[in-house]
Amino acid sequence: MSRRVSSISVLAMLLLIMAACSNKKSVNPLANVGSKQPDKVLFDKAMDAMKHNRFDVARMTLQTLINTYPDSEFIARAKLAVGDSWYAEGGTASLAQAEQEYRDFETFFPNMPEAAEAQLKIANIQYQQMEKADRDYTHAKRAEDEYRNLIMQYPDNPKLVKEGKERLLEVQEVLAEREFDIGRFYFYRLSYPASIARLKTLVEKYPLYSRADEALYLLGQDYEGQIAQMRARPTCVKTSPHPGCVGEQIKANMIEELTKEASAAYSQIITRYPLMDRGDDAKKRLAALHQPIPRPTKAAVAQNRKEEESRHEASTYDRLMSVVKKGPDVAQAAKVGDPTLVDPTPVAANQEAGATAMRAMGMSGGEHSLSVETVTAGPPAANEPAPRSDAPPPANADPFARSKTANAPDPNELTPTPAAKPGGTPDPNELTPAADSQTVAAGSQPLPPPVQVNEIQQGQPASASSSSATASSDSSTSLASDKDVSSSKKKKKKGLKKIISF
Repeated sequence: MSRRVSSISVLAMLLLIMAACSNKKSVNPLANVGSKQPDKVLFDKAMDAMKHNRFDVARMTLQTLINTYPDSEFIARAKLAVGDSWYAEGGTASLAQAEQEYRDFETFFPNMPEAAEAQLKIANIQYQQMEKADRDYTHAKRAEDEYRNLIMQYPDNPKLVKEGKERLLEVQEVLAEREFDIGRFYFYRLSYPASIARLKTLVEKYPLYSRADEALYLLGQDYEGQIAQMRARPTCVKTSPHPGCVGEQIKANMIEELTKEASAAYSQIITRYPLMDRGDDAKKRLAALHQPIPRPTKAAVAQNRKEEESRHEASTYDRLMSVVKKGPDVAQAAKVGDPTLVDPTPVAANQEAGATAMRAMGMSGGEHSLSVETVTAGPPAANEPAPRSDAPPPANADPFARSKTANAPDPNELTPTPAAKPGGTPDPNELTPAADSQTVAAGSQPLPPPVQVNEIQQGQPASASSSSATASSDSSTSLASDKDVSSSKKKKKKGLKKIISF
C-alpha cells in the first residue's frame, strides 16, 4: 500500500513540473519581449517555416497575423519578414515583390531602425540584377539612386552607410565604364564633340573610376583631333573665297582655345592621377603642344596611391567566368574615397562646341552661356506714322539698314578708340609691353622656354626660398619629386589600348 502511495506522489510531482514548464514564458529574440499570446505563436511558426525554406507557408502565416491582430507588437516585424521571404526566395518576380514590401515598410515605419535595412535591401535588389557595362544599365542606374538615398536619408547608421558606399563605388565603376566605351566609340568615328561631352561628364561625375587617366588622355586626343581638323580647313581669301573657309584670326583663336583644353586634360592626369599609367604619355603630349608641365603635390600622390592599392586584379578564374556571368566585374572599383552623391550638370556636345567657338571669337558670357542683346525701340519720330507689320517694305530698301537721324550717332555702333596723342593720357585698358630694365636690355632676344608649373625658380632671394620651404612642409601643398612618383608606381602596368596621337 505504501509503495502504491509513493507511486502516486511521484506521478503528481511530474504533473506539477510539466504544468510549470508549460506556463513558462518564452523569449522571442526578434521582438525582444516575453509573450505567450497567439500572435507570438503565429510569428514563431512563420519564422520556423522560413528557416526550412517553406516561404509560402511563412507568408500565409504572417499575413494571418497581420490581418487578425492589427494592433500586435509583431506587426512591424511581420511586414519586414514578408519582404525577407520574397528576398530569400529569389528570382526576378520575387525580387520585385520584395522591393515593394520593403518600400511599404519604409512608408509605414519610417522611424524604426529597420527602415535603413529595408532601404539597403532595396538597393541590393537592383545591385544583384546589374548587367555588364555594354548592356542594359537600367538596374545599375537604379542601384546608384537607391544607395544614394540610403547614404543621405540614414546617415546615423554608420554600419549600413559604409556598406552602401562600398557598393555604390562598384556601381559607379560600371556606369563609368559605360560612359568611357561610348566616348571611345565616338572618338574612333571622329565625332569629337560627342566624345568630348561623354568623357567630360565621366571625369566630373566619377573621379574614382579605375581608368580615369585613360578617359582624360582620350579627352585630350579629342581636342587634338579638332586642332588637326581646324588646321586642315582652308583660310578665307577675299579674292577667291572657298566654301567652308574660316577667317585667319578666328582659325588661330580656335587652335589656341583647343590647345588650352587639351593641355588642361593632360595636366589633370599629372596632378590628380600621378601614379596611373597615362602620366608619362600626358607629359609627352604637353611637351609636343609646347605647354608647361605641372608637378603633382605629395598629397595627390598619397591619395592616388591609396586608390590604386585598394583595387583588386581579377583572377584567371574570374576572367573565364565573366564570359558566361551575367553581372559585371567590379574588382577594379576603388575601396577608398567617397562616391559622388550629386550628379553634376551634364555636358552637351553642341553646347560645348558652341562655347569653344564663342571664346575663340572673343565673346564673353561664361563657359556655356550666350549673351543676348535686347534692343528697345523708342517712339516714332515726329510726323512719321507708326510702322505696321502688314505694310510692304519700300523699294530698294536694305532690310538690315538702321535708320539714323541727321548728325546723331548710333548708340549701338562700335567705334574704334583713337590712338593716344604724344603727351596725352594713355588708355588704362590698352595692353602695352613691360618697360622695365630687363625687358629693354633683352631687346630682340628670344623668350625663355616655358617652365614647369609649381616649380621653384632658381635665383630666388633667400627670403623667398625660406618661405617656400615653410610652405612645402605642409603635405597638402608640398610638391612631389620625380623620384616620389616613379617609386610609387606599379611595377606591372596594365595593358593599354593603342590610341592614335596627333
